[in-house]
Amino acid sequence: MRLIRFRRPPGAAAALRRMSRATMGATMGLMRAAWAPTPPTMPTPGRTSAITGFGSNPGGLRMFVHVPRRAPARGTPLIVVLHGCGQDAASFAADAGWIAMSEALGVPLLLPEQVRENNRHRCFNWFRPQDVARGQGEAMSIRQGLRWAMRHFGTDKRRVFVVGLSAGGAMAAALLAAYPAVFAAGAVVAGMPVGSAVTPGGALLRMRHANRFTTRAGLAASVRAFNPARGTARWPRLSIWQGGRDRTVHPDNAALLAMQWGALHGLVEEPSQDTEPAPGARLRQWSRGATALVELWTLEEMAHGFPIGEGEGRAARWVLAAGTPAARRICDFWGLSPAADSRLR
Repeated sequence: MRLIRFRRPPGAAAALRRMSRATMGATMGLMRAAWAPTPPTMPTPGRTSAITGFGSNPGGLRMFVHVPRRAPARGTPLIVVLHGCGQDAASFAADAGWIAMSEALGVPLLLPEQVRENNRHRCFNWFRPQDVARGQGEAMSIRQGLRWAMRHFGTDKRRVFVVGLSAGGAMAAALLAAYPAVFAAGAVVAGMPVGSAVTPGGALLRMRHANRFTTRAGLAASVRAFNPARGTARWPRLSIWQGGRDRTVHPDNAALLAMQWGALHGLVEEPSQDTEPAPGARLRQWSRGATALVELWTLEEMAHGFPIGEGEGRAARWVLAAGTPAARRICDFWGLSPAADSRLR
């Protein structure tokens, strides 16, 4: 039998080597793309945009930002807005008047959003230790989103604020406890004292029946447990809002929250001021010198929800036309109104 030898055409070896290198390069490129972190999304001025690539996101939250039409100057404040159960981040921010405040002040908003996989009612898990502890769960996801937004907008680190409604309000209080050095102040609307519960059943119990037997020292200790080594360092200022006809969160929880933060600030139990700014609206403030460190608004005829005033925001589920614009009043308390802060004019 005669063997037939096939000769490789001239230049074939080089061509094969080039094909191998190209195939290997394409394969490595696909592998790098599969393992590379998701690049961050650049938000658009005048819109609410989803952002990705803001961190490891251990709490599995969605994250949005609203950028005002007027491009924020470096050194502007930043506000974190946390929705309540059954709400989405963007709609709540618009309905409650926070988008309008963002546009009026030129201040961007960070809008975390809960997902059904975490909580079937899409409530922030404010009662779960693994979701509110420093460096863990949903609290850490929000901190990562905040870190991304602060870098992107060049935020003044001394003027970062957080506000929330209901479960979002309780999460706002937990964030102030977990990251007190990050926030200058916060606001809690129809929320809960820090440390009220550690299980879903306990959360429902305390929402409906506030723990009236707790002490000022015990309330303050629940916050200090988040930062045992904090010592005498300052705590953020706090604005608290509560409806007198709330059947979801008992109004006594607002009084306990005011007691908790008053004790943290070393304030006496009696308020420095007790006024009625409008019919049916009671405002108590606890101050040191000329500065109110804690305030409690009680709107006697309001049910469970976030109060808006005439011409500000839009009444919706858990957003109530109560005659008092909470978003604007909270910004006044924080010192963010143009009249109070010339840098926002």
